[in-house]
This record gives sequence, C-alpha cells and structure tokens, in this order.
Amino acid sequence: MIPETLREAARRFGDSVAYVTPRGWPITYAELDRTSDEAAVGLRGRGVGAGDVVCLALPPGIEYLVSYLAVAKLGAITAGINDKLAAPEQARILDVAGPALVLAAPGVADVLRTAGTSVPIEEHGAADSIGHLLSGLRVPGEAPPVIPDDPDRAVAIVFTSGTTGSPKGALYGSRQLRFITDTDVGDAWGTGGRSYNGTSNATLGFMSKLPGNLRRGGTAFMMARWSPRATLELVARERMTSVGGVPTQLALMLRDPDFDAFDLSSVRSIIVGGAPITPGLAEEARARFGAPLASRYSCTEAGIGLGTALDDPAEDAVVSVGRPLPGVELALLDDDDRPVPAGEVGAVCLRSPATMTGYWRDPEGTRAAFTADGHVRTGDLGWVDDRGRLHLVGRHKEMYVRGGYNVYPVEVEAVLSTAPDVAAVAVATRADELMGEVGVACVVPRDPAHPPTLDDLRAFAGDRLAKYKLPEALVVVDALPLTAAEKVDRRALGRLVDPDA
Repeated sequence: MIPETLREAARRFGDSVAYVTPRGWPITYAELDRTSDEAAVGLRGRGVGAGDVVCLALPPGIEYLVSYLAVAKLGAITAGINDKLAAPEQARILDVAGPALVLAAPGVADVLRTAGTSVPIEEHGAADSIGHLLSGLRVPGEAPPVIPDDPDRAVAIVFTSGTTGSPKGALYGSRQLRFITDTDVGDAWGTGGRSYNGTSNATLGFMSKLPGNLRRGGTAFMMARWSPRATLELVARERMTSVGGVPTQLALMLRDPDFDAFDLSSVRSIIVGGAPITPGLAEEARARFGAPLASRYSCTEAGIGLGTALDDPAEDAVVSVGRPLPGVELALLDDDDRPVPAGEVGAVCLRSPATMTGYWRDPEGTRAAFTADGHVRTGDLGWVDDRGRLHLVGRHKEMYVRGGYNVYPVEVEAVLSTAPDVAAVAVATRADELMGEVGVACVVPRDPAHPPTLDDLRAFAGDRLAKYKLPEALVVVDALPLTAAEKVDRRALGRLVDPDA
C-alpha cells in the first residue's frame, strides 16, 4: 500500500517539496520516490526480502523516512526503535523483533554492538544533502521490481514500550494502513498543508499516517529533536496553520517565557492526542493560541479510535476524548468482559479494521490483548455520557484504593489543573498504613517562588471532588518526568513520591 501511494504521489506532485529535513534542505516527492528505490536495491543486495524485518535505530529525520519506504518496496517489515530509549531497552526490542538487518545512527550502532547483539548493523549518519543520504546503501539509478499490492502483507511493527519488562510489537499491515488512510483523508489527493513532525518516527502516528500524508501532497518539516522553543520558532517562521502533539508538548510550549512574543496568528487549529488533556491546559491553549482545539484518542494496538472535531462544542475536547470515528466500535466491559451498565466505568475496548494483527512473535500476549469478539483492550478505564462521549478516568493499573474507595488520578488531575497557581500536575500513589493508599499531587507551579500549598489545592478542589479523592501530600517539582514518548512517566512519579516502594 505504501509503495503504490508513493509512486502516485510522485506522479501527481513531482517537484513539490514533500519534506524539509532537520538540516534544512528540501526533498521533493519525485526525489523521495527515487532515493527510496535506490535504497531498496541496496537492501535487497544485503539479502533483505519479503517478510524480513529491518530495524531502524535512527533519529527522527529523512534517513528514517527513506529507509521505511525502501523496506516497504521490498515487501519487508520495518520495526522502528525510539532513539530516546536507553541501550538495554533498545537491545530488548532487537531481541523481540529478530531483524535481518539494523540500520542505525553511528553512536547507536556502537552501543547496540556493546550490548551483545549478533544482528548485522549498518551505520548511517545524518546527511547534509540528497547525494549523501544513506550513502553506501543506495544504488544510484536502480529500482527494485514492483511488488503486487497485497492487503495482508505485513508492513510495520510499532513497539508499545521498551521501558520495563518485555516490549511488545504491534504488527500492522497494508489492510490496516489503508483503513487508517481512508478514515483520515478518504479518496482525496492534494489537499496540501504545512506541518511538522515533533515525535519519534517509531511511533504509531508516523508509521501509520505516512500514506495519508503522501496523499495530501503537503510539506512536512522534520525536527531532529523536539523542543518547545524550536517548535514555536518553526510555527511562526513557516506560518503553520496547525499545532499539535501530546498534551505535555503543548504545555511546554505554553510555558516558554517568550511565548507571547511569537507571531502565531497563522495557527487555525490545535490537535492533541496520545493522552487526555486536562481542562486547565485546554482552556489556556485555546486562549493563548487563539484557535479551536480537537482531541484524538487511540492506543498503539487499536490504530485509530475516537476524537472530537474542531467545530464540536468547546467542552467536548475538555471533558471527553470524543466519539468513535467512522468504522470504530467502542465497548466498555467489566472484569468478565461483559458490557457495563450505561454511565458506569468500564474497561475501554476498541474494534475496527485498523486494529493490529497481533503482537509480533507473541501469541500469548496477542490472545490477552483481544476479547473473544475481537475488541482490543486499551488498558484505559472510562464511561460514556448521554451524548455518546467517552470520558477517561485513568489506566486500570493507575487506579488506587483509598480506604475502600476507588480513585482515578486522571479525574483528580482534571480538577487540580484548573487551579490558578498550577502550571502542570500529575497524581501519584503512596502506601499508607491506615488508608492503604493515598494520592500525592506532583505540581509544577506557575510561579516557582510562590508554589501552592497542599491546603490551597484541597480547598480549591474540595467542592468538586469527594474528600477521599483529594491529595494528601504535595511534591513541588520543576517539571514532570517524561517518557521517551513525551508523556508523563507514571513510574518515575511513583519513585519520586515513594522511593522505598
């Protein structure tokens, strides 16, 4: 599905700029097709064929993109590795993926070899021109044989996590990518637009949205390393009409001390996904960017899920993650996989043609990930209101029990985030001899010299939350710890509030 889409994009858009690399040089749609052809021939010469896995241990950039396209042109499978992961985490992903070849950045290649992997590793540094792009791999002027379109062909392995335990790789094929693309852009070609890539290329968003981005025929700016200042500069300089990312990235942009000095008048929309956005953050983002906000909700295993539209009522994206997208079925189930009564909290499960084929080389994990009728388990808990909107209350593993009452951190965070002295907040859990578990509010203050007190927070939330849900301790931090995916690191929070746990 990817090779066919790229060829058609090259035919339609030819000399139009498809991507601007982290080093600032543009590559057109025609050049993207040609360079990935040449790289595919080089990979084939190294023995890579249909069904083989190629791991990309490359930073965000054009090298990753062209390699992904080249692997797809051979009918092989790309497994991306987030370059922010530590060496042992990356090595564990290699063990699971079982690749035929690894394409890696020079420093990463050295680390992986030190970790003891026996997989062939080929180094590729960041290029400063098309001529140097993946030099040594590409075979100039050559193209691989065109492979027939096969909806059942495996295309990508997206790893859910490499931080603890055994990472799991969600397998996606042409069938899923086509449904995701049709849902995003339909049959449209050439809708254009200017965007930026601010997350790891190894994420579901980049790997699954690529065909849709090629259909649009727009220009995407690739960031070597996301930062709030660099993103604001890019949006202002290139007059981008949309900003997006996970809620943490949005919050960090708003915290930039020079935010109001940037000319962001071109921004017409804010798209946030990857985690629920707190009401305080959503309201601030709308006000300061001067644009409507829409949310997206899914998980690595589901492909696509729910969302809100920019013209939906403003509260929809604040109190909920929206309604199921076309073709997506939502189920809320109890511990026995039975539907919960209307309005009650249940395990969020999704079913659609976009859901993963299964976990790569993990049949037991795959069985556990799906219900008997084919819904994938997201790991989230939520309830649906009378307007059909899904309200998330947290992860099943994050819920804690205080004195016999269930408490969901996301619910508490949603209220505390609107406190006037709070810039960001996350709730962690600490053991307690009397209550079993209690909540600890980890707060980034708006004014570090005058942080809120625990009494301030409890008083602010006291008329909106039951007493047993209120935090019973406070930790003031300069910034919330983040995972490699730029989301709040709940495990690190746990260690912060309870080092002995």
